[in-house]
Amino acid sequence: MSGTVSSGHKADRQAGTARGGSGRRWVVAGVVIVVVVAGVAVAAAAGAFKGSGSPGPGAAGTAYRTSVATVTRRTLTAQSSLSGTLADSRAYTVVNQAAGTLTWLPPAGRTVRQGGVIYQVSGKPVVLLYGKLPDYRDMSEGLTGADVRELNRGLLALGYAARADLLAPGLGLGYFSAATTAAWEKYQTALGVTVPSATVGLGQVVFLPTAAKVSAWETGVSPGASAAPGTALMTATSPVPQVTINLDPSLETEIKAGDKVEIDLPEGGATTGVVTSVSKVASTNASGVTTVPVYVSLDHPKAAKDLSSAPVTVKVTTGSVANALVVPVTALMARSGGYDVEVTGPGGHHLVKVTVGLFDDADGLVQVTGNLTPGQHVVVPAL
Repeated sequence: MSGTVSSGHKADRQAGTARGGSGRRWVVAGVVIVVVVAGVAVAAAAGAFKGSGSPGPGAAGTAYRTSVATVTRRTLTAQSSLSGTLADSRAYTVVNQAAGTLTWLPPAGRTVRQGGVIYQVSGKPVVLLYGKLPDYRDMSEGLTGADVRELNRGLLALGYAARADLLAPGLGLGYFSAATTAAWEKYQTALGVTVPSATVGLGQVVFLPTAAKVSAWETGVSPGASAAPGTALMTATSPVPQVTINLDPSLETEIKAGDKVEIDLPEGGATTGVVTSVSKVASTNASGVTTVPVYVSLDHPKAAKDLSSAPVTVKVTTGSVANALVVPVTALMARSGGYDVEVTGPGGHHLVKVTVGLFDDADGLVQVTGNLTPGQHVVVPAL
């Protein structure tokens, strides 16, 4: 996993680097200095910091070239920039339960939603209804159970019955009533079945939790092939996009379910989302790298278009402070027990002791407290 992660309360996340013989030390936030410098560039382009435009040697007279940035007061938001992968959110294996011959299959890439025909066996449609319990038996009037509840919910959602007609005292939607039979027959007629059956035969329905986007058919599965009960026919995914972040376990406390995020898409766009879950179980890949899966849903799924297995950058907001005194992270100089910034102006250069607060690694900024005022200029490395 790449990317920088903000953590203003962890002093050991900051490391000084020697700058010439003067002993001056610049602070590097995170693990990749390029990200921090790029953040300062972004802030400068936005007008947050006014550079001198004519970098010159530092106050100590070293060979390193410097520029200046303006101390500002603003609302600072801490963000962690993490690498993720955008893909369909769930994967399914569709298992056939009907006996006969496969007579029609949808092409790979097609999305089948509730009420749609997912394939045909001996000319009869096999339909998709939403539910977690798989189809495992014939269903007919008088039967009760969770599978009946899924059937009734599907018929209700498709408009073939009224809720009041399907509800049974003490059983709710979990009872196969005469109203269920009537709704099932209407549904079959709408599908083009000339002689509707009062029984929902095993294999006439596929229950899946969501719509199914056909990924691929199993080897040997094609029209004309035998359809044997219990045989896997195809793999499918949910068409709803999801971002997966493989998080370093040491950063697990930096992110939690419910966190709002910004997602930079590979084609230059961006959208927002929310962390839906952080796995409690770490996984180790073939290279021996251990990570914790984090899942992010998109507020606007259509923004992902047809992107599949696409790399994205996820910016997680981990904190915010209003009216903060702010300088670029690169203005910080490590010293024993804390940090300084170098203030420059008409009166020359002098060091000011500061205490750091919230870090925004995404923009390369940090909250500071000390003898500083907005509008002063601090020395930063030249870009």
